[in-house]
Amino acid sequence: MTRSARVLLAGAAALAFASGTAHASAAAAQTSPQTQVPVAPAEPDWARPDSQMDAFIDDLLARMTLQEKIGQLTLLTSDWESTGPTMREGYKQDIAAGRVGAIFNAYTAAYTRELQEMAVEGTRLKIPLLFGYDVIHGHRTIFPISLGEAASWDLDAIETSARVSAQEATAEGIHWTFSPMVDVSRDARWGRMSEGAGEDVFLGSEIARARVRGYQGEDLGAVDTMLATAKHFAAYGAAQAGRDYHTVDISERTLRDVYLPPFKAAVDEGVATFMTAFNEYDGVPASGSKFLLTDVLRHEWGFDGFVVTDYTSINEMVPHGYSRDLAQAGEQALNAGVDMDMQGAVFMENLARSVEEGRVDTAKIDRAVRRVLEMKYRLGLFDDPYRYVDAAREKATLYKPEFLEAARDVARKSMVLLKNEGNVLPLAADAGRIAVIGPLADSKADMIGSWAAGGDRETRPVTVFEGIAARAGDGVSVEHAKGASYEFADAGKTDGFAEALALAERSDVIVAAMGEKWDMTGEAASRTTLDLPGNQQALLEALVATGKPVVLVLLSGRPNAIAWADENVPAILHAWYPGTQGGHAVADVLFGDYNPSGKLPVTFPRNVGQVPIHYDMKNTGRPIELGAPGAKYVSRYLNTPNDPLYRFGYGLSYTTFAYSPATLSAASMGPGGSITASATITNTGDRAGEEVVQLYVRDLVGSVTRPVQELKGFEKIMLEPGESRTVSFTLTPRDLAFTRADMSHGWEPGEFQLWIAPSSGAKASTPVTFTLTE
Repeated sequence: MTRSARVLLAGAAALAFASGTAHASAAAAQTSPQTQVPVAPAEPDWARPDSQMDAFIDDLLARMTLQEKIGQLTLLTSDWESTGPTMREGYKQDIAAGRVGAIFNAYTAAYTRELQEMAVEGTRLKIPLLFGYDVIHGHRTIFPISLGEAASWDLDAIETSARVSAQEATAEGIHWTFSPMVDVSRDARWGRMSEGAGEDVFLGSEIARARVRGYQGEDLGAVDTMLATAKHFAAYGAAQAGRDYHTVDISERTLRDVYLPPFKAAVDEGVATFMTAFNEYDGVPASGSKFLLTDVLRHEWGFDGFVVTDYTSINEMVPHGYSRDLAQAGEQALNAGVDMDMQGAVFMENLARSVEEGRVDTAKIDRAVRRVLEMKYRLGLFDDPYRYVDAAREKATLYKPEFLEAARDVARKSMVLLKNEGNVLPLAADAGRIAVIGPLADSKADMIGSWAAGGDRETRPVTVFEGIAARAGDGVSVEHAKGASYEFADAGKTDGFAEALALAERSDVIVAAMGEKWDMTGEAASRTTLDLPGNQQALLEALVATGKPVVLVLLSGRPNAIAWADENVPAILHAWYPGTQGGHAVADVLFGDYNPSGKLPVTFPRNVGQVPIHYDMKNTGRPIELGAPGAKYVSRYLNTPNDPLYRFGYGLSYTTFAYSPATLSAASMGPGGSITASATITNTGDRAGEEVVQLYVRDLVGSVTRPVQELKGFEKIMLEPGESRTVSFTLTPRDLAFTRADMSHGWEPGEFQLWIAPSSGAKASTPVTFTLTE
């Protein structure tokens, strides 16, 4: 059985945490035992008992002063580069004084050795530093952005990306990555959607697991594995109006059913650290939330690693209006369950006085310090502080040919063919002149997107133009013109249009590479429109008006509003920000060397007015389906259809696939039973191709209203022309569990619909019905 075929089993565990243990007494009174889904505490390999480690840390803690302990709870940035608005001055003096236990934004074997020597050779207790960095979708060799990788629906490929990232990063002295971001995101205005896996709970949970496996491997003590971080805990992706750092206001039911499961999946996979979110939940900033950091993370889930804040988020509890000053903020954070303060120096400057004045118990500080020291011990840093700073290994590891090939492979798997009218793609062999036009056509910096770690933006990335030129056959002319701008300020301008249109007129086919500048997505990159920025739309319309075949290659980190393109451009390929080898990967797809297989991990709206929009929304009491065409008093817009432009799970291929009606092994199942759903998929075209077969379920009636569809499984299969394969998924009652009216977590008897389909949407295939009995 392939890993993707096993996702139902893993997914059940990921979602089967007690969604209502905060209300467990009420649940016990109202819920029969067989319908209650139990919570199993996480027991990762790295958390196994180690008496030798315990004795070592006991001895070390006994010899540490309060200031040295607080130092281990302090994470500061180096001067290598900035990921935030401020830099910490004097960090080297802080290291030498034993006032800091971890550093981020420091890499290369030489630089991390220099800093490590300060800690190990120059401090009283010689406690080694922990080095962290934002290794999000590659370190030197950059893979597609995380949202793009999610579009591959290929868990092995995503794990490979994280594995390569860990190998390169650890070769440059890094022990710890601030990844994966597992925030569910349903508002395309939010720029950080690009860093996650999209809108779905199930898919996001499986990808969280894959990334943790890739980073941490099977042994944290191996020099090519690193600590992973599940972030941002929690519900950061629900920021109001899609504005970064903004307030989150959701119910506990929504928190538990939508935003927490990917974090629980990461815990179950053994993630070593957690990062708090910038937002508040239920009126409390996440870095001060005892409910999130202690009640849920520690007590309900059994997490045994350490918790780090996001950048200065303790400090930000003051402008949130939750803390009167930084001293109180530090006390609230530590008492809530924070172990390490990133960049704010709040613990460093205030915590000792808080202890002296009795507002923080030293036992809580000792517990936090122990968690940090345990990770350093398990990484082997106490045995050899320099085991990650091997210059020879660094030289031999970075940009390995097999890493570059892996990046190219993941990139082409991530691309989603949105439209291909008239089979414009693959590009015809007799296309003698190809015009590559647009602001992203030959821009190296834009190929690798945001959060590109140590990636080289200037020389390494292969652009779309370079990739097409390298692939085009002898005698094929490939020319480039920028034509337009993606800068907001250039909207309405036509500079460059004449050159681009002249090139288009003398060409046989036009490849328009358009989208967003790389820093228009990611942190602090929210938008109130989703249109193509700058004057790209005007140029695109002019290119289509030439009458030449146009292929739009879209590069961005979010769903864009491209309804005009969908109506008027014959072929559209979403390439996200495809990474170091992105241009070659785009060419592989455009020329048909690789048959596109990506599926959307997020819904594409027709316009920003539909946002937030996601496939698993709930029905209303007046759904549009119940009204006659044009009916007014139903849930609809006056000027736009309810349906999105492209549904979650949607993606085309150069071949076609036919789905047989789904069949069930039984019409019902009881509390201890299961049902197997099957469908036969046939490649009805003339090319071999991959298809992501998706399983959706709807709970028709519940004690609380339920989504119109929920993804419960998927499998990516390869079929030769004319080949058929039967794909089966097995459901158990726990796969149908949710947070019920009494806030307990479990399943309810009733009737369900089930689809096996190529995408979400009730019309994607005909559902079958089964019953879950008492």
